Amino acid sequence: MPLSGASAELGQTLQAAATLGGGPGVGIEIVDCGSAPETAVAAAKQAVASGAKMLVGPVFSAQASAVGNAVRVPVVTLSNNEELAGGGTFVFGVTTAQSAQAILSIAAQRNLRDVAVVVPPGTFGAQSAASAQRAGQALGLSVRPTLTRGSPDGLMAALSAGGKLPDAVYIPVADGTLLPFAEALRGSGIQLLGSTQWSALDLSQQPAFRDAWFAAPDPLRFAAFDEAFRNASGTPGGIISGLVLDGVELLRILGQTGQLSAKGLTRKEGFTGVIGPYRFDRSGQCERGLGVLRVGAGDFSLIGSTSV
Repeated sequence: MPLSGASAELGQTLQAAATLGGGPGVGIEIVDCGSAPETAVAAAKQAVASGAKMLVGPVFSAQASAVGNAVRVPVVTLSNNEELAGGGTFVFGVTTAQSAQAILSIAAQRNLRDVAVVVPPGTFGAQSAASAQRAGQALGLSVRPTLTRGSPDGLMAALSAGGKLPDAVYIPVADGTLLPFAEALRGSGIQLLGSTQWSALDLSQQPAFRDAWFAAPDPLRFAAFDEAFRNASGTPGGIISGLVLDGVELLRILGQTGQLSAKGLTRKEGFTGVIGPYRFDRSGQCERGLGVLRVGAGDFSLIGSTSV
């Protein structure tokens, strides 16, 4: 964890998550990886030299890539960059593919067959759009060519350019431009869909998001973690904090069964965490079950979930 350097504040938050439930326990150690690839590699090598058989972390993609190339034990990175998978590195972060699979699965179940995808320019937007296209194709949905965000005033015109409005619009990236695009869809009859990024926003107080659906940790599991984390740290428990706790529990489970190895990580039954059920494959990718929430008037309700 980045307990020092530019990301030390994040590291302290993650450390608070790791120490819930009595702390890491015997055989599990929290190590400061700093904020640079070099410091992460040095920390990882020292941990392995001291006997570590598996590493959970780092968070950042550049650090995770460097560590994965430097050590010969499984690395379970908290990054959501799917390109890191392979060569002993397993991607544990909640990916764009996992969000798209969850939200579009529920859309398909509710007979929303025609879906538009709206993303901002940039790498993450492109990844989110590509994930939606792949998930939609696998589910038998018609996913329209991706719309890159311009002015929200032109959204409805762009959506109706083919002569017919879509059943749903998936807007996965929750940046500062999300609200005006949601407002542009109000009253259109189009179902608004979102990704796990929406979990960090207080959507229930915004009328523009009323009745929207978004992928999120299953609240039945996540609520208890969030309450414990708030009591311990005074701040809400976000997805990244939940992943840290799940990572500690992963190490504990595999350590207790003597399976701190790639074979242990890829066991058929997978694992269950506060984010939801998950299972790694041999390529280093992670299949993850998520909930789908509906935004109400000041609250949220679970309308469906996916499994692994």
